[in-house]
Amino acid sequence: MGIPSTSGTPSAPTDLTTSAFVSSSVNASQTQNNDPTAQRLDATIDAVDALVDAGMDESTIELSIVMPCLNEADTLATCIEKCNLVIKEHQLSAEVIIADNGSTDGSIEIAQSLGARVIHVKEKGYGNALKGGIAAARGVYVIMGDADDSYNFLEVPKFVEKLREGKELVQGCRLPGGGGQVLPGAMPFSHRWLGNPMFTAMVRRMFAAPIHDVYCGLRGFRADMYKRLDLRCCGMEFATEMIIKASLFKADIAEVPITLHPDGRKAHAPHLRTFRDGWRTLRFFLVCSPKHLFRIPGIAMLALGLLAYLLALPGTKIFGVSLDAHTMLFGTLAILMGYQLIQFSMFSKIFAIEHGLMPQDRRFSRFSNLFTLERCLILGATVFVCGAGLLGFAVNQWRMAGFGQLDYASTMRLVIPGIMLAAIGFQTITASFFVGVLKLARRSES
Repeated sequence: MGIPSTSGTPSAPTDLTTSAFVSSSVNASQTQNNDPTAQRLDATIDAVDALVDAGMDESTIELSIVMPCLNEADTLATCIEKCNLVIKEHQLSAEVIIADNGSTDGSIEIAQSLGARVIHVKEKGYGNALKGGIAAARGVYVIMGDADDSYNFLEVPKFVEKLREGKELVQGCRLPGGGGQVLPGAMPFSHRWLGNPMFTAMVRRMFAAPIHDVYCGLRGFRADMYKRLDLRCCGMEFATEMIIKASLFKADIAEVPITLHPDGRKAHAPHLRTFRDGWRTLRFFLVCSPKHLFRIPGIAMLALGLLAYLLALPGTKIFGVSLDAHTMLFGTLAILMGYQLIQFSMFSKIFAIEHGLMPQDRRFSRFSNLFTLERCLILGATVFVCGAGLLGFAVNQWRMAGFGQLDYASTMRLVIPGIMLAAIGFQTITASFFVGVLKLARRSES
């Protein structure tokens, strides 16, 4: 627990008192030796007990520092001690939370001996551990960071300052592009020069995130903003999900430069798996952006198919190459695939908005209001009838020829667009009903 501010206003630096952390099981041997550090820890624990006995309200805790932990005995003590030092020197009303994901190397005992709160999270995964720890946090602000000593928790005041200014999410930046620094041996070559820059460029381009280091795990945020985001990821992509959704929901985001240090663990390798977690990140980026996954490729394929039709219908020759019925077949394939991708973009957008994964979009709402179920049914039926008409005309030509041989170059100019229009009309009708199903939950609630 942290020592509350005696004024009851945790956001004001001048009203903050010295903070400490208490665990239900503190190592009793510390009180029996002459170690000055242990004596100071005992003194602060006694001070906290006195305040609690006096009925102080723990709800005034300003800051919660959360670390996910899975067998981090090599470095955990160093990280917690740095947090304790920062809390004391800057008089923060705070708590340290260790979200343990099943450690068996003594990490739990280390955390408890240093006064941190230990939250046991059964569900495996980096994201699950953090979600469990953040759910238990009592602070107005939360700062999360790894327990491998690669992040210097002495830099916590930078994040607190920005949060007190009103920022909702404060992202650390290790890369020089955002003023950060990576010490030699602290980041693999592929992460520094390939993966991280690529994913950072994608998140800036696709979601307009004002950051330069999407993978930095040291960050601070308001607890109420975090609840609003309703994060779902359970693995390493939890951190990128937070950035993406904060950007989509127009959170006030800031960035502070930090220094990345070499991983201090010796007992085991880092939990991050380059290709597995990189693929999960890319997959999540695309799922969160129907525009880039479906709409843009769909529009491109649709345009390519229409261009094929424009050139093939009049029998255009380009550099001696005749474009005719076979070109129309390729164009039909491109149009049908493009139209289907655009439909998937619409389905994904509606689903994401209805389930709170993405914010409401005014332009999309206007589009939805314009193309109602009834209008889309009429439009789809009209297109289908046009396609069926072309096919019927082609069959009539066959009948007039005594159901014998036909001039395929001429007939296919009717059959191919007829099939395309009939398919598009049918897809429009079925898609209209499917959109109605996606919106059914919201309508029933209203």
